Amino acid sequence: MVVFLSCNCSYCSSNIWGILYIIAPYKYEKSYYLFLGVYGVVNTYVYFVSTQKLIFINLGITSWGPFLSNTALFILLISGMNWMNWKALYSETYYKLQQKRSIPVGWASLAGASYILGQLILSVVYTDSGISILIIVCLSVLSLFTAFLSINIHRYFFIQKNMDIVKEMFPEFGLSKSERDTNRKRKNKKK
Repeated sequence: MVVFLSCNCSYCSSNIWGILYIIAPYKYEKSYYLFLGVYGVVNTYVYFVSTQKLIFINLGITSWGPFLSNTALFILLISGMNWMNWKALYSETYYKLQQKRSIPVGWASLAGASYILGQLILSVVYTDSGISILIIVCLSVLSLFTAFLSINIHRYFFIQKNMDIVKEMFPEFGLSKSERDTNRKRKNKKK
C-alpha cells in the first residue's frame, strides 16, 4: 500500500511539473527533455507497480519469484533502453536515421520483446486468469513506450554539456515564441 501511494504521489508531481510546458513550452525547451526522461521513468515504475498489484493481489500469488523476476526485468528494461540510446548516439545511428539510411533494429526490438515475453511467461506460469494476463501484457507494452522516454534524461545532459553546439545548429533553441517570431521576421526582411 505504501509503495502504491508513493507511486501515485510521484506520478502526480510529474504531471504538475508538466503544466510548466503547457504555459511556456518554448522558453523551457531544454528542461523539457529532463521532464520527459523523468516522466518516462516514473510512469514505467507506475506500470511496474500496477503489474505487481495484479500479480499479488488480484491473482493471489504469494511467492517472491515473480516479484524478483519482474524487478530484474524492470531494471533491464530501463537500463537497456538507455544503453541502446547511448550506443546509437555514439555510433552515429541517429545521424544515419536523419540521412534516411537503413539501420539494423534488431537490438532495439530485442529489449522490448524480452520484457513483454518475460511478463507473459511469468503470468502464464503463476496464474490461469486470462483477463489479468491480458492487462499485464498491455501494461508491459505501455512500459516500453515510457521506458523509451527515459532516454531523454541523457539528451538533457547532452544538451546541457554541449549548449554551444546546439545553439549553433538551432539558434532559436530555448527562446520564447515571441523572440522566435521576431527573429523570423528579421530574417524575412533581410531577404
